[in-house]
Amino acid sequence: MKRLSFIAVALVCACSKTPPPVEPIAQEPAPQMQPPTPPQMTEPPAPPAKHDAIARMDFNRIAVRLNLPYYWIADINNDKNLDANELATLLFYPKNPPSFEAAYEMIVKAKDAPGDLLTEDGKRRQLVIKDLDQGRPTLVLTEMSKLSPSEQHFVKTMLAVADEIDKTHEVMNGAASQAKLLPPDPESRSLFRRNRGAKCVGPATENDPLCSAIPGSPKAVFDIYPADLQAKAGFCKTIETSPDKALRDPFTVVRGSADKLTAVPYSEAYKASFHTIATMLRTATKDLDAKTETPLITYLNAAATSFETNEWGPADEAWAKMTVDNSKWYVRVAPDEVYWEPCSFKGGLHLTFALINQGSRKWQEKLLPFQQEMETSVAKLAGAPYKTHPVTFHLPDFIDIVINAGDDRTPIGGTIGQSLPNFGAVANEGRGRTIAMVNLNTDPDSSDARRSQAMSMLDAPSMQTYSGAQEAGQLPTILHEVTHNLGPSHEYTVKGKTAGEIFGGPMGSMMEELKAQTGALYLLEFLRAKKLISDDLAAQAYADSIVWAMGHVSLGMYDGTGNRKTYGNVAAIQIGMLLERGALVWDAKAPAANGTDTGAMHINAAKLVPAVNDMMKTIAGIKARGDKKAADALAKKFVDSDKVVPHKIIQERFRRQPKGSYVYAFASTADAGRAGTP
Repeated sequence: MKRLSFIAVALVCACSKTPPPVEPIAQEPAPQMQPPTPPQMTEPPAPPAKHDAIARMDFNRIAVRLNLPYYWIADINNDKNLDANELATLLFYPKNPPSFEAAYEMIVKAKDAPGDLLTEDGKRRQLVIKDLDQGRPTLVLTEMSKLSPSEQHFVKTMLAVADEIDKTHEVMNGAASQAKLLPPDPESRSLFRRNRGAKCVGPATENDPLCSAIPGSPKAVFDIYPADLQAKAGFCKTIETSPDKALRDPFTVVRGSADKLTAVPYSEAYKASFHTIATMLRTATKDLDAKTETPLITYLNAAATSFETNEWGPADEAWAKMTVDNSKWYVRVAPDEVYWEPCSFKGGLHLTFALINQGSRKWQEKLLPFQQEMETSVAKLAGAPYKTHPVTFHLPDFIDIVINAGDDRTPIGGTIGQSLPNFGAVANEGRGRTIAMVNLNTDPDSSDARRSQAMSMLDAPSMQTYSGAQEAGQLPTILHEVTHNLGPSHEYTVKGKTAGEIFGGPMGSMMEELKAQTGALYLLEFLRAKKLISDDLAAQAYADSIVWAMGHVSLGMYDGTGNRKTYGNVAAIQIGMLLERGALVWDAKAPAANGTDTGAMHINAAKLVPAVNDMMKTIAGIKARGDKKAADALAKKFVDSDKVVPHKIIQERFRRQPKGSYVYAFASTADAGRAGTP
């Protein structure tokens, strides 16, 4: 405690007899003496409040249940107390939250009794909590103090863009029309916020008809298709088989009634929102240095125009000219991926906003001289009628995510690699950009959870090749995105038909991702044989990819509305094909590496390369020929049956660990939106 020093002041008076009277002399009045001001007595500052009533993981889980924007990053000093420098206040939560102290009290109180569930609606709310708990909040933190004031203002402007993107996306996916039906309980509102709608998405709850943020479990009606059309079973067939190709255009909505459908451009259907986004993008350019960020300024202006005209080619051209050499930032704002909607035709509106990570240069230098050779190799396996073509795609850029918005910000899990655009001249001519998000899943919680999952399914010898190292996980992601630019991809057609028209939208998307992920395995040997990677790194990357696949198998094959899960299907087919070819061996009696589970997968390294080569030939060939029958057979054998792939065992073991659910925060800036600190 700091001591307060006090100084005593003594007043001394000199006294004498009264003198004889004299004539008064004019003089200035004597100044009035003021009594000294007594020192202010203040209490010593109180010691910081203790916040040790709840463990870190429980704090974060319950904060999500209560829809509170607080996250305990790490117990840095290992004192089991939440200190001020260990707290983040999260973005994309309701504004004006309770102070931290009030929130902490609420979280501790809810630890043993999460909410008042002794009501008629209690069972639904218990399911909602169960759905929320299947996601482990995983922080994406951006250190703002490293940015200049103008750059911080740029981030703030892009956050405003993100808010508008979110609003528009939630109109498109039907969530906005449901928001007025939300009950007041915090867990339902948290689910609706996280899931971008009322439907539960956790693998253990998504098929329960009672699990919804809204009592009665109303079905979302997508704004991009007529409501009466969606009311019909298998309505996507109407879009798939229509002679009007405009109905399948990725940048249109379908209007009218089921018997008379017309395509309306996004820029008309969402004119007000798109105009707002365009204005914000132009405003954002004012925060950038015209000398150092010319390509980004050009792109933001071009994207703004595209939001007004619905012509996305010019924005793609400007975007493709950006590299790790000419901008500090990665920005992609456009309608792109199609997985978000039931028919998989319409581009999902999103914002990916990140900082460029220069670590990609190493891989670019290694891979750039071999991109044409990789294309030739894949083309040979694909076979006729596909013919090799010149490839000039950008090799992977590494980025550190700042924020995701719209279709990018998924409830559980998220995108860790991407090749864009998917449509237009830039895509078809191989001039797109490939990226890997390298700051995701690198936290200790994610690493520990994944190792635990791996040990529950792999045997001890196979576990020796699973390192969990960041490079072993990043390399397959890089090669996956590279393979999107190889072989039959993008708008490749067979007899004038695209993959979506041949296979159907969801199956067409799945087959492209299956080709890319199989290419990730195939190119590992390509690089190892050329001594571009070590034998150890190749082995670790194979093991990491197998664990990745089992993770997606554990999430199930179809969502709660019966739509195909793209990556779950990809993973099941890969695991199944590796099992059939002996590269993986399932032994129901073998001990798993964790020493507690019985039944384990063994990675047979001697058969991996020939198995993967055969897989690549099969899958690329299906895409090259447009062989719908063969694609359906793969799904029937490995996705819709457990005769080869032990779906239920993988699900039970992997689901012991919640899957990462990304949350976002800024640090060390007034713009972080901190509502209170301990």
